[in-house]
Amino acid sequence: MRPSHACPLLVVLHRVGAPRMSSLVQPYSVVVPGAHLMGALVGPRDAHLRLIEDAFPEATLVARGNEIHIAGEHAEVVGRLCEELVVLLQQGQHLDEASIRRSIDMVRANERPSRVLTDDIMRGAKGKPVRPKTAGQKRYIDAIRNNVITFGLGPAGTGKSWLAVAMAVQALQSKQVQRIILTRPAVEAGERLGFLPGDLMAKIDPYLRPLYDALYDMIEPEGAQKLLERQMVEVAPLAFMRGRTLNSSFIILDEAQNATPEQMKMFLTRIGFGSKVVVTGDTTQVDVPDGRSGLLGLEHTLSDIEGLAFVHLGAGDVVRHRIVADIVAAYERAGGPSGTPPHLPSGGTRG
Repeated sequence: MRPSHACPLLVVLHRVGAPRMSSLVQPYSVVVPGAHLMGALVGPRDAHLRLIEDAFPEATLVARGNEIHIAGEHAEVVGRLCEELVVLLQQGQHLDEASIRRSIDMVRANERPSRVLTDDIMRGAKGKPVRPKTAGQKRYIDAIRNNVITFGLGPAGTGKSWLAVAMAVQALQSKQVQRIILTRPAVEAGERLGFLPGDLMAKIDPYLRPLYDALYDMIEPEGAQKLLERQMVEVAPLAFMRGRTLNSSFIILDEAQNATPEQMKMFLTRIGFGSKVVVTGDTTQVDVPDGRSGLLGLEHTLSDIEGLAFVHLGAGDVVRHRIVADIVAAYERAGGPSGTPPHLPSGGTRG
C-alpha cells in the first residue's frame, strides 16, 4: 500500500513502465495552499491523481508536502490541469471522478475548467447551483445570453432543454422577461398511443411532461404551480403558437427536430419585441412523418442572420451516466440511430 500524501516521506505516483522525465522536458510544480485543499485534490487514496495519470500516462506526478511536481511529456498540460483543480476547490467546488474527467477534456481542448464550471445560472429548487458542466454547455449558455435566437443541437443527455429552462427561469426572476413559454411538437416517438382519455390538455400532457420536469427542477412545485396559474409560465404544444405575437417572453421550442418546415417557419416568425428564443433538437431522432424535419438544412438557410446562433453539442457534453456518452458515441460511429454497429453482423450479439 502506498503512503498517503500527508506522509513526510516522498510520495511518487507513476504508472509502472511509464517513461521517466527526459532532460529535454521541463518539469512543472504546483503549490497547493493548504492541507485540506491537498487532500481534496489528490482524492481518497490518491484516486484523483490516478485518474490524471491514466489520462496522461507519459507524465509522472510526485506529491511532497503541499506541492505536486510533474515530470515527463505533457508536464505543462498536467500542471495547468492541477492549477485549475486547485482554483475550483478554492471556489468551493467538490471534485469527483466526473468533474476530474471533464476538467481533463477541457484542458486538452485549451479550455479553463475554473471558468466553465463556476458559471452559476441560478439556484435550483433544492438550493443547488445550476451551472454548465462541460465547455460545450458553457458555449451554449453564453450563446443564449448574447443572441435573440439560439439553436442547441445535440444528442440526448447533453442538457439542451434543462439548461434552456434554467436560463428562462433566471430571466423571469430577474425581470428580463414577463413570461416563459415552453412548447414542443406533439409527435409520437415511433409508437401509437391510441385513445387518451380526458380533455385536450390531458391528451397532450404526456408530450409536454419533460418540460414540466425541467421546470420543477428549477422551482419548487408550489411556486411553479403559482406561475402556471398566473400564466407567467405557459406550457403548450407547438400548434398553439400559430397566429400569436410573443412579446417580452422567453420561448423554448423543445424537440424541434419533430417540427415540420412549415411549423418551424411559423414558430420563428412569432417572435415579438423583448423576447428571447431557444430551439433544441437532435436531428438523429426525427419522428415526424416522412422525415420532413424543419431543423434539417436550417443552419445553412439562417447562417448569415445577426443575433442568431447555432451551438452543437456532442457525446463529450453528455452529463448522464457515463455509459450514455459511450452509447451516443457508438451511434455516432455507426452513422445513425438505426445503423448496424460496426463489425457486428445482422442478428449478432456483442456481450
